[in-house]
Amino acid sequence: MSIDALPMKGASRTGAKRSGGGCLGDFLFFNLTRCAAILVLVALAGIMVSLLIGAWPAIREFGVIGFLKSSDWNPPMAKFGALIPMYGTLVTSLIALVIAVPVSFGIALFLTELSPRWLRRPLGIAIELLAGIPSIVYGMWGLLVFAPLFSKYAQPLIAAVFGKIPVLGALVDGPHYGIGLLTAGIILAIMIIPFITSVMRDVFEVTPALLKESAYGLGATTWEVVWQVVLPYTRVGVVGGIMLGLGRALGETMAVTFVIGNTNSLEGISLFLPGNSITSALANEFAEAEPGLHTASLIYLGLVLFAITLVVLTVSKVLLLRVDRKQGAH
Repeated sequence: MSIDALPMKGASRTGAKRSGGGCLGDFLFFNLTRCAAILVLVALAGIMVSLLIGAWPAIREFGVIGFLKSSDWNPPMAKFGALIPMYGTLVTSLIALVIAVPVSFGIALFLTELSPRWLRRPLGIAIELLAGIPSIVYGMWGLLVFAPLFSKYAQPLIAAVFGKIPVLGALVDGPHYGIGLLTAGIILAIMIIPFITSVMRDVFEVTPALLKESAYGLGATTWEVVWQVVLPYTRVGVVGGIMLGLGRALGETMAVTFVIGNTNSLEGISLFLPGNSITSALANEFAEAEPGLHTASLIYLGLVLFAITLVVLTVSKVLLLRVDRKQGAH
């Protein structure tokens, strides 16, 4: 009998001990990670339940459709509606996306494809520093520096250029206060550009160099490589970055509160007019709201914002699934 064929009792016992310890470690690791995932769902459910309980008096009083379509916000008369804060939230977030997405795309494209090596790192660090600035600093800068300059120089120029165009003219009509929906949207765009840019830059760098070099070898330009190779490969990450920026814009409080005007009136569709948003209404009134219908209506606004965010994320996921199915079919 050879030495290799002899049973090695000590080794088998050691292996068994290691196997048992490994099974125990795997069991603990699996259950800890599962508990962490379940904790997220529990926290989400807890937030929804607490919002529903807090907003229930307002839900019972105004209903869902009545609260969403009403423009009243009169605490002494106990009349509340979410139309004006919803309008302000959606309009400012849309303005922010319209400005921030192409700018972020251009910055990310420049950093990954066109920037010289000596400039790439300092510029990337500067963008990351912008993401770390507190929102209240953006709000103070917007109110004290940007709004006066915007009122004096930019708003008259915008009104002169677009004022005579039928549809755009109504959007830039009105007095030049400096603060308002457009100002809040621009400040939000400045705030979310670093987040969207960072995500886009990271996902662009994930694209395999072989794919891009093959496209360049076939004679493709830089734009064709980005549009036909990089974007299809990284579309999930790009949409995720845009949704991250949109979530930041929808939930931003202090910066919007400083520059939006905080008026619960809807005198027209002009973006120059002051307005209100859900987050600014909560920041301005929640601390001083009397218990009862006023507090419940503010919590109801928070529930509406939660629902808007959920709908936006759901729509983005559905669109991504449809794009994947279409590309899979081809």
